Amino acid sequence: MKNTICLFIIMHLIFIGAISQNKWTEKTQEGFNLVKNPNGQTLGYSPSSGVKILTINGLAFKDLNKNNKLDRFEDWRLSYDLRAKDLASKLSIEEIAGLMLYSSHQSIPARPGGYFAGTYGGKPFKAGETDPSDLTDQQKKFLAEDNLRHVLLTTVQTSEIAAKWNNKMQAYCESLGMGIPANNSSDPRHGTKSRAEYDAAAGGEISMWPSSLGMAATFDPVLIEQFGKIAAAEYRALGITTALSPQVDIATEPRWGRFNGTFGESPWLSAAMGQAYCDGFQSGIWGAKSVNAMVKHWPGGGSGEAGRDAHYANGKFAVYPGNNFDAHLIPFTQGAFKLKGQTKMASAIMPYYTVSWNQDKKNNENVANNYNKYMITDLLRTKYGYDGVVCTDWNVVALHKAMDSFLDGKSWGVENLTLVELHYKALMAGVDQYGGNNDKKPIIEAFHMGVKEFGEAKMRARMEQSAVRLLKNIFRVGVFENPYLDTEQTKSIVGKPEYMKAGFEAQLKSIVMLKNQAKVLPINTKKTVYVPKRYVPSSRNFLGMETPASEDYPVNMEIVKKYYNLTDNAAEADFALVFIENPKASIGYDKEDLKNGGNGYIPISLQYNDYKADEAREVSIAGGDILENFTNRTYKSKTAKTPNITDMKLVIDTKSKMGNKPVVVIVNTTNPMVFSEIEPSASAILLSFGVQDQAIVETIAGKNEPSALLPMQMPANMSVVEKQAEDVPYDMACHKDSEGNVYDFGFGLNWKGIIKDTRVTKYKK
Repeated sequence: MKNTICLFIIMHLIFIGAISQNKWTEKTQEGFNLVKNPNGQTLGYSPSSGVKILTINGLAFKDLNKNNKLDRFEDWRLSYDLRAKDLASKLSIEEIAGLMLYSSHQSIPARPGGYFAGTYGGKPFKAGETDPSDLTDQQKKFLAEDNLRHVLLTTVQTSEIAAKWNNKMQAYCESLGMGIPANNSSDPRHGTKSRAEYDAAAGGEISMWPSSLGMAATFDPVLIEQFGKIAAAEYRALGITTALSPQVDIATEPRWGRFNGTFGESPWLSAAMGQAYCDGFQSGIWGAKSVNAMVKHWPGGGSGEAGRDAHYANGKFAVYPGNNFDAHLIPFTQGAFKLKGQTKMASAIMPYYTVSWNQDKKNNENVANNYNKYMITDLLRTKYGYDGVVCTDWNVVALHKAMDSFLDGKSWGVENLTLVELHYKALMAGVDQYGGNNDKKPIIEAFHMGVKEFGEAKMRARMEQSAVRLLKNIFRVGVFENPYLDTEQTKSIVGKPEYMKAGFEAQLKSIVMLKNQAKVLPINTKKTVYVPKRYVPSSRNFLGMETPASEDYPVNMEIVKKYYNLTDNAAEADFALVFIENPKASIGYDKEDLKNGGNGYIPISLQYNDYKADEAREVSIAGGDILENFTNRTYKSKTAKTPNITDMKLVIDTKSKMGNKPVVVIVNTTNPMVFSEIEPSASAILLSFGVQDQAIVETIAGKNEPSALLPMQMPANMSVVEKQAEDVPYDMACHKDSEGNVYDFGFGLNWKGIIKDTRVTKYKK
């Protein structure tokens, strides 16, 4: 009895001593607990997930796999590389296959129908009944059954709902298997609401910035790095740890539909902007402030033949008539792969859909870059030493069924393969991850195909190689330690006033002044202005959703009213403001042409008036598709019509009404355009790249002096567009206006005249 008492006392003292040596503290939050290690990592875990805290030498660690011991992957003191390799070695092929999935687009909450639809307990979302922060049935399935951990977010109802949804998702992931957290991601989400009024004292949903093309117009990488840091802070507050950006393709083809997402046509400007963007997002050093940057699109997708885009089968080919393939690599090799911060390289890369025509120098394969072993393994991995994640673009590993559908499978050049064969070919080309795929089964079947060809050991090693890369990116951003969000902090960070101010200032810096006849700008705020209504024809978006025709004021008139007197009578006005958009082209394909005996291919026009392509190629450079019985994709002598020709007519009609009084034209643009149709009718021209109306009006009123420059050329006519090489920058004759100014790369005006500084010579090489 005496011995038993002594033993009890000794054990009690040991227990008390152990408690007294604990260096960590724990606090209960809403839905999770927060554990703080002094001079160490802060841990977040959900008590409902089954995860416990292990104490080692007084420090706290999460027992993610619930085996009551500290595994190397759970030890936050070790390097990301060691932890990733340890965890990868422990995963089953089914679990690795899940890591290699990247979800289809997820809307929070899920829409009741359509492309982003989902259900909750078998029922569609219903406002007032469904909790918008709950996980959908589909999300629970792909997390639990398919082991998916990379989730692409689209719209979120509010930042608070996004944070609550993130916490529920992370707790759910933590309860499964090895406790691997979700790596949530987003396409760019910092665009503007044009009519929203900026107020320095008020925040918003998320800070608003100009488009990538607008950022390029500032020619200021320091500004872009600032954007990256702010955007990363807002992303992390929403639970987003990977940015599916930047898009650094050099836009050497002016008709390309994705021109607006680029940094323009200069390889060196794109490299500088891409470098700054990645340094900002990845925060210079990995940790809780970092967001993985997934750079798009290797090896550059900006040279689609005739401007057609590879989201569609009719635009699958990138061509190089100027033998300028290597220039398209510069934004990657001299930008995204040479970061100034300690993260060194962008952590992920996405090949483009295109077949880089005749550029495979080893295997001579004309297959999409996602399937091309030369492009991924020989060029990207071996020659340039890139060892980050390679993720396919969305719907690459899906079956091709239509020539003109945005949602079609994009297995260009390998359309005859089965779904499993597509996964296998991409895997063996060097791909780590499949964009837009929620189903692990084709990956597992691809693995077994490889086992038959190479043996299980080699295929296991190949799968682990991808797993290590994928896990390393999740470890780097700290969510293995704490993936949870404080909703109050989220609300205070997303769209906070200083971020909104920085975004608005960037918008002001992105506006290009192309013309200022007789220095009509700036215009005194006491003047009377005529703003004509703009007709917008009916249209369909890329998902087929229709927008009916409309006619309305194209600007927030309440903002205009703060600076000028308004009139609907041009005769009473001192000047006119005409807001239009650049000519809106088709995708270069028309089923009606096909029905009428043609090949379906039509011109993509950069002018408002009808354009007949008399100078187009007789024979296309590239061609071929399993749905076509020909290879010549020429559109020579066909005519393109521009839906918004009414914009040109609006400028000319306003000039007629105003007589000799000033007509200020504001063009919101996504692509280069032929200015000769409207420039003679304009006294002044401002170029906008998706900014708020207020930024434009403040510039017109003189509160902001234009400082931006053209990040691309403006062609003199469509003839020079047809004659330029799709892969070569700066190769067009440019428009010359009534003042003798040429709208070339790097051109821009301020109040004094042509801007002449080192920015142009630095980036035009």
